[in-house]
Amino acid sequence: MSDLASVFSETGALAQVVPGFRARPFQLEMAEAIENVIKNQSVIVAEAGTGTGKTFAYLVPALLSGGKVIISTGTKTLQDQLFGRDIPTVRDALKVPVTVALLKGRANYVCHHHLEHAKDDGRLPTRDDVVYLARIESFARISNTGDRADLAEVPENAGVWPLVTSTRDNCLGSQCEHYDKCFVMKARKQALESDVVVVNHHLFFADVMLRDEGVAEILPACNTVIFDEAHQLPETASLFFGQSVSTTQLVDLARDARIEAATSAKDAAELPVMASALEKAARDLRLAFEDSGSRLPAVALRNRKTVTEALTVATEKLTHLAETLHAQAARSEGLTQCFERADGLRAQLAGWREDSDASLVRWVEVFHQSVQFNATPLSIAEIFRKQVEAQAKAWIFTSATLSVNGNFAHYVNELGIESAQTESWASPFDFANQGLLYVPQQLPEPNTPDYTRAVVEAALPAVEASRGRAFLLFTSLRAMREAHGLLTEEFKRRGWDYPLLVQGEGSRTELLLRFRELGNAVLIGSQSFWEGIDVRGDALSLVMIDKLPFAPPDDPVLAARIEKINAEGRNAFMEYQLPRAVISLKQGAGRLIRDESDRGVLMICDPRLISKSYGKRIWRSLPPMTRSRDIADVAAFFAQEPAAS
Repeated sequence: MSDLASVFSETGALAQVVPGFRARPFQLEMAEAIENVIKNQSVIVAEAGTGTGKTFAYLVPALLSGGKVIISTGTKTLQDQLFGRDIPTVRDALKVPVTVALLKGRANYVCHHHLEHAKDDGRLPTRDDVVYLARIESFARISNTGDRADLAEVPENAGVWPLVTSTRDNCLGSQCEHYDKCFVMKARKQALESDVVVVNHHLFFADVMLRDEGVAEILPACNTVIFDEAHQLPETASLFFGQSVSTTQLVDLARDARIEAATSAKDAAELPVMASALEKAARDLRLAFEDSGSRLPAVALRNRKTVTEALTVATEKLTHLAETLHAQAARSEGLTQCFERADGLRAQLAGWREDSDASLVRWVEVFHQSVQFNATPLSIAEIFRKQVEAQAKAWIFTSATLSVNGNFAHYVNELGIESAQTESWASPFDFANQGLLYVPQQLPEPNTPDYTRAVVEAALPAVEASRGRAFLLFTSLRAMREAHGLLTEEFKRRGWDYPLLVQGEGSRTELLLRFRELGNAVLIGSQSFWEGIDVRGDALSLVMIDKLPFAPPDDPVLAARIEKINAEGRNAFMEYQLPRAVISLKQGAGRLIRDESDRGVLMICDPRLISKSYGKRIWRSLPPMTRSRDIADVAAFFAQEPAAS
């Protein structure tokens, strides 16, 4: 018996420490494939269905390899789970003396320098933030890590956090007076000294960009890189391989310049005036745009005079502040750094307005309180390929959703890793008996005005049959809100007492906790509830998805990529749009069956699943459940539950 076969056997090392551990053939196969990739320093794209046990399948060979390992995840939840539970469990089972570090982005650590300045400045967003600032100050004195996650008394979304943490822009680095006790530097030092470092995709790519610019890297050199939740990589990589400037950055620069002027250049009366002028211009620029939540191609701004004028004013005020800071920069490290930020932002904004690079898509995203000017690569394949080929190491990409019916072409082409080994291991669950795929009949086309009302009407008998215990997932916030209103009315009219929860009523963590505890709730959510959610048992027995999750065709980046693919004589819908929708749908469907005792109905309301030629390709990519178009089968499925007898 090989070492791995022994570890994963019914009486092996894992069985000794993991309650209820069972040998799973696919888990062992995946572990052996990854062991081989680590030994040969090659590349693998490994899809593992729910229940395969992919986390242990990559952790065991990684920890036994004896090399330095970086594990990157898509969500903070998985990052914490790996660091706090999974890696210690495997380390104990294998009895290997590996050291582990958890490394987060700068915004997660209290900054002593900015904490002092926030106290001195005295301008806080709300009265609550005055209380929170005092708590953060006390926490910073006694904490070993400075990790804001350890301070539950201050809400994650408190307005004071950006004022007491650093960004890449405003960190003073080794010139900071608090450098010796800096929490970020302490975390990085621990990462450099550890055998295994757990990060997230954003931090990984932020570090890649720093290295490309010749800046000292955050992440240590390693032998193996493992991307869990790797389906998120194309989106994250596009974000970091592009460029962006936001009005938030301009407002933050203005605030920091004003604070630095008050401490290091009190006689430079023009400096706070220039800073305030930039802050006003940045806020006016945001107000020049209409509703938040929109994405616009740069070309759409040409005929919007108020926007172009506001952008010109903001650029001028930024230039004036940069010139003023340049004259004062020698007076303190803080002023020098503010000048460098101002000069860099000015160059970035000017570059965005020039539109001189045909390989980039220029677009704007409007948020509630800010607007961001983005330049995103049309393709990240070549950039990412260079990263993979730059150093000899093992690269492992894994997720439950990477292929379309077993075909990985879309994923490997998008990342430029066409030569990678690809493997897929199906879920060990008995989907034919555990699950039912229900597609209701006589629904209108998704683009019709009354579609959401029709979806709600179709969902009500399914919710009644499942006795609540449902996730109702929508592809847009607008549809989610409309459905919530309709369901509230219908529940009241029918006298149903199933608790109705909706995204936005509290944090995702709070809503999930309530959902699990209630046991018969109906949760209405959008994209943030499509992945990274693990509700096992009877509390979640019905997952309804309103429509196939095709990205909006008017999204500027998507539209430009579609145009490029079609211009090359290829089929953008089949090559790009459909695979992305399938992977997203598989994530949503994956919320339903989480272990071998789960049972449930997956309800997909979109008639295109049946009426369009590509529909078969979609449902064949889903778990092999029994299929039905009859609501009576849904009722019969739930009537078979042991609890119902």
